[in-house]
Amino acid sequence: MAYDMLIGLLAKALWQTMQMVVAAGVIGTIIGLPIGVFLATSGKGELFPAPAVNRVVGLVVNAARSTPFIILVVAIIPFTRLVTGTSIGTAAAIVPLTVATIPFIARLIESAIREVDKGLIEAARAMGATPLQIVTKVLLAEAKPGIAMALTLTAVSLIGYSAMVGAVGGGGLGDLGIRYGYQRFMPDVMLAVVVVLIVLVQAVQSAGDHLARRFDKRSRHN
Repeated sequence: MAYDMLIGLLAKALWQTMQMVVAAGVIGTIIGLPIGVFLATSGKGELFPAPAVNRVVGLVVNAARSTPFIILVVAIIPFTRLVTGTSIGTAAAIVPLTVATIPFIARLIESAIREVDKGLIEAARAMGATPLQIVTKVLLAEAKPGIAMALTLTAVSLIGYSAMVGAVGGGGLGDLGIRYGYQRFMPDVMLAVVVVLIVLVQAVQSAGDHLARRFDKRSRHN
């Protein structure tokens, strides 16, 4: 394949992949973050005690997380068509990517919040802080490094998932690798796709690590 043509195809596929990752990441975070906060604060004796609801939400999140992504893509095709009017292409791929992201990030956010020192919560309570103030000014503030790493892991996972939706006509780098690298026997295209994915993942991971270090008070004091 001509070099100019390969660069053009890679640029277009990379742009589609970035659209999918950013859109699914943003929407998934907007929905998944409050679910994660709820899971971390609604157990028995916690800030917003609702253990029965907590168990139900936890079961739904676990069920969604345990569904293999490629099966999820196929299973929600009717919903994808309802939302986007089609089941193929970049816009359609954002729907299953977002659905997969929500429970994934909810559990990561829950884990990050649960790592916050319980003594800080008790201190805030002793000073008269409301549960909502404790969440916003203590839990989320102290969990920033963990949340940064959670968002980084989510973005890296989304890059991998976005490559998988290429197998079902989702567009992006995965679609380019399958259509040209595999179906048309062009190993140079497949190699280029793999290299771009590796570089993209490394860039996202490095940026996330840097952000987490900036948020980590302990690293700033060392």
